[in-house]
Amino acid sequence: MAVTLTQAQTAEDTYNKYLDFNLARLQGEQDKAMELSRQIMQDTARLSAKVKINFFNSLARLYEDDNQSVNAIPLYERVVAAEPDYYVAHRALGYLYLKNIPDADKPLNTPSTDAEYIKAVKKALPQLEKAQACDADDNTLALIKTLYKNIGNDAGLTELNNRLKVLKEKCEDILSD
Repeated sequence: MAVTLTQAQTAEDTYNKYLDFNLARLQGEQDKAMELSRQIMQDTARLSAKVKINFFNSLARLYEDDNQSVNAIPLYERVVAAEPDYYVAHRALGYLYLKNIPDADKPLNTPSTDAEYIKAVKKALPQLEKAQACDADDNTLALIKTLYKNIGNDAGLTELNNRLKVLKEKCEDILSD
């Protein structure tokens, strides 16, 4: 019985740290939020599935705001794997995948043959398309079209509107605990 009680207290402690993490983040106390996140990461198994996904999303955003995209990306990937209709994380991922590609958004005269560019674009496009389908934005749409042209994927560009219609059927903009 004592073991069960200890585990319950630990789960409660982890959840309380999660609440403190959110408070610190919302109050702009990034250092405190980062310290709490390190403690929580050791015990994420003790959080409910929904709370864990919310935590990963919030921590990813914290990393993104701190220009630590290398740390944000795997967290956002976990969020979209668990919540595939949550388009906010898709948008973040799409732009983060392109972040280290110089002039990724600039139209090219001829399709790129740069393997790294093509790889980044192919990772970014599905993410950007989900975001565009759920929350249409002229800049995102222009970027998607430019990326398809830059990799010479005319078929992808031609079918874009059909894919966006299908993707629009299931969209979430808020994660709940």
